[in-house]
Amino acid sequence: MSRLDPRLLLQGYATGIFPMADSRDADELFWVEPRNRAVIPLDRFHVSRSLRRTIRSGKFNVTRDLDFAAVIKGCADREETWINAELERAMLTLHASGHAHSIEVWSSGGSGSSLVGGLYGVKLGRAFFGESMFSRMRDASKVALAWLVARLKVGNFTLLDCQFMTEHLASLGAISVPRETYVALLSAALGGGAGSLGGGAAAGGTTAGELVDGLGRVPGAVPDFLALERLLELAGAAGAGGPAGYVISQLLGQTS
Repeated sequence: MSRLDPRLLLQGYATGIFPMADSRDADELFWVEPRNRAVIPLDRFHVSRSLRRTIRSGKFNVTRDLDFAAVIKGCADREETWINAELERAMLTLHASGHAHSIEVWSSGGSGSSLVGGLYGVKLGRAFFGESMFSRMRDASKVALAWLVARLKVGNFTLLDCQFMTEHLASLGAISVPRETYVALLSAALGGGAGSLGGGAAAGGTTAGELVDGLGRVPGAVPDFLALERLLELAGAAGAGGPAGYVISQLLGQTS
């Protein structure tokens, strides 16, 4: 198996492609560039009333980068997966260099907490490329995604790439955009500026420029993946399940 250079991996994301394997045991990786891409506009994330209650309840404790290795293994632990050993190794290297991050969801009941869900992805400029998520308890992956969206909003990010559309993602506000629109959104998130956006339409007829405008972020704003921690500290909610959940709920806006 050839080694996947982490620098090449980042270059791939920067041009709109990403690697996959046919299975956990596959020796080879291939690059993918979907004709249509799933993205979640950060200001349009759908929070149901039940999910909002779960976020506020303190049922889960949510952390960042506490156990990246366990999260990627949890994502790969399924009957069919595209995460092989080489991709896992490359992601661990990106994590060590600060380019890949995880959100962990822990159960807060019983005699001790256990990892019940999470997600991981790659950060580049003002873009976050969501790679995979998993859930061992109801709503755990939804809570992880909600915390990620709140983190990206606070941190001046503009693009949350979810790769392929699923019913689960659509229920949370994801939309499908054609390749040309995605490339324009990616260019803006990596510093290309709104002027590089074309007129490609997303689902519902929204253009790429309108999508970026709708995110409510200044293109020149400095992205800060750690800004949420400082906000929670200022709110007196750092490290607390319930109080932190209330802050996250407020950052996500109105229930839709």
